[in-house]
Amino acid sequence: MALKEISSNKCFEGLQKVFEHDSVELSCKMKFGIYLPPKAETEKCPALYWLSGLTCTEQNFISKAGYQQAASEHGLVIIAPDTSPRGCSIKGEDESWDFGTGAGFYVDATEDPWKTNYRMYSYVTEELPRLINANFPVDPQRMSIFGHSMGGHGALICALKNPGKYKSVSAFAPICNPVLCPWGKKAFSGYLGTDQSKWKAYDATHLVKSYPGSQLDILIDQGKDDQFLTDGQLLPDNFIAACTEKKVPVVFRLQEGYDHSYYFIATFITDHIRHHAKYLNA
Repeated sequence: MALKEISSNKCFEGLQKVFEHDSVELSCKMKFGIYLPPKAETEKCPALYWLSGLTCTEQNFISKAGYQQAASEHGLVIIAPDTSPRGCSIKGEDESWDFGTGAGFYVDATEDPWKTNYRMYSYVTEELPRLINANFPVDPQRMSIFGHSMGGHGALICALKNPGKYKSVSAFAPICNPVLCPWGKKAFSGYLGTDQSKWKAYDATHLVKSYPGSQLDILIDQGKDDQFLTDGQLLPDNFIAACTEKKVPVVFRLQEGYDHSYYFIATFITDHIRHHAKYLNA
């Protein structure tokens, strides 16, 4: 599968690159950012996948989060895909910011007209890792995942639906219980249909209740002044309660004064890189 390099910039002795490729799962061209630490010049490194939130492209994380120094120091390859298919000419895909373009919700859609292209779950768990493993110096056995908001939801469900696939998982302000929040209801009814029992397969709070117990330490940071927390979009308490009941270890940190933005992410990104490095470099 041909990769086209879009950009390459030296950063903390490594390289921050962006590539484009034709996605089989999504039937469109897709871009992703990838940071290659200096260690990748001489050996295979672990792969850490970042999933972004609503309205984002691959650019938001690579230009705003400030993760490259920690990734360089810990020898991690970090991959940041886009958040949805692009340019599929589906009627209605650009009508709202929280559904369609920039809002793939990391599910495999089952409903027309979305089911042909909107297969972000399979893209991030299968197609993209295969592409990365085949073209970059990564160790396929050492892989972790993290994300923000919609992408925090994505990271949690990817880890919970695939026990043992990811060494660790973390999230910033994740949408923890989408079947009960306005964003989730809108996205899931559009992509997955009206049968709400099917929604639970992509809901972290429901997934953790049936998680088979393969070791998984979860780190979540949440800003206390996050408007979406107040608005009932994120519902972390429901997820924490489910984890506690299942004895799944989760560290939940409510950060005083922080909001939902990349300023919040940039403040704590190094903690998250260290969290993953602990497991990926073990």
